[in-house]
Amino acid sequence: MTATAKITSKGQVTIPADVRRDLGVRSGDRIDFVRNAAGRYELAVRSGRLADLRGVLRGAGTFTPEEIDAWVAEARAAMATDSM
Repeated sequence: MTATAKITSKGQVTIPADVRRDLGVRSGDRIDFVRNAAGRYELAVRSGRLADLRGVLRGAGTFTPEEIDAWVAEARAAMATDSM
């Protein structure tokens, strides 16, 4: 499949609907442009919103700031590894 998009004078691109659907992206998602070893760019979709997590820990107890910091550091490390 080939899809074409035009870059505006402001550097903006509208991603065709079928490509958005295939990538599973929606408004508000972020896309990383990752340069691979061959010098080409690949898209890495970072979806998910903070609002989607609302209530996920309800009833799970309390957490210390250190535990939260450790989880954040772990998530950042995983994201850095995934995007390379």
